[in-house]
Amino acid sequence: MSTSEQVVLCPGQGAQSVGMGRVWMQSSHAAKAIFDRADALLANRFDAPLSSLCVDGPADVLDRTDVSQPAIYVCSVACWHGLNDGDSPTPAATAGLSLGEYTALHLAGAFSFEDGLELVAQRGRLMQQAAESSEGGMVAVMGLDQDDAQAFCDEVLVGMGTADGVLVPANLNAPGQIVLSGDAAACAAAADACAEQSLRATPLSVAGAFHSAHMGPAAEGLAEVLADVEVRSPVCDVWSNVTADRHEADPETIRQALVDQLTNPVRWADQAAAMISAGHVEFTELAPGRVLRGLLRRVDRTAKVHNHDEPDTTHVS
Repeated sequence: MSTSEQVVLCPGQGAQSVGMGRVWMQSSHAAKAIFDRADALLANRFDAPLSSLCVDGPADVLDRTDVSQPAIYVCSVACWHGLNDGDSPTPAATAGLSLGEYTALHLAGAFSFEDGLELVAQRGRLMQQAAESSEGGMVAVMGLDQDDAQAFCDEVLVGMGTADGVLVPANLNAPGQIVLSGDAAACAAAADACAEQSLRATPLSVAGAFHSAHMGPAAEGLAEVLADVEVRSPVCDVWSNVTADRHEADPETIRQALVDQLTNPVRWADQAAAMISAGHVEFTELAPGRVLRGLLRRVDRTAKVHNHDEPDTTHVS
């Protein structure tokens, strides 16, 4: 089965690591050309060319929200072009985790590579600014049921005596794997509550409380950026994080969904289940990393995922 017959999965923030894209750049002229275009477009926006930050780091710079988002987008698009020898065939469908939804929309023809790169660069900048202006955090919880997640958050806030605090389910990644987001103090209290309920909690090293009300200023700024970008109807199905269903063809609806995504939970588990129920049985995961393979397999062990973190990766799970 060719890549054009598979659902293309596009990773989100957190998939980055120093060295990402190195082998793709070394082995594929088409992939290298994408990195070159990105370096030219972003020019002197960072202390070093984006391609150099991907390959050489340092990790503390690459992990910054304003850097990692364009870096992942570029690495994923370069991987797709490398897989297809510079062509860009129409996939059966596309889907991405948070940031990866922009890659998915680009591959489906909703906007150009250049516009997509500027969008994710501005998105990363706005999210970084929103994070720095508030005391927020995120904590991953293993063993918490999706249906109980909001009630758990509410109980934590009530226990703190802060009814107007922020603590919400932010990433519904897979059965029993949920990320909570909100006030830093609320995240710490949630971790304590998890210990009392035999749940496993892991505070995440992130800039702020993504996919929560803390990202409201970033959402407002992103709406202004999106208003100036040409958005077209996708040429294939693109699955939405917010609705866990296919994006509508209307460009304005797509714009609004991308704005809503910043302050709403990423419903990846529901999205994955819906894709499989729609008859999709085989998937291509683009570089960098292998995060989506693991999440999809937790939703359905029969799902076949071809990972392409590096060229010539033929492992099928």
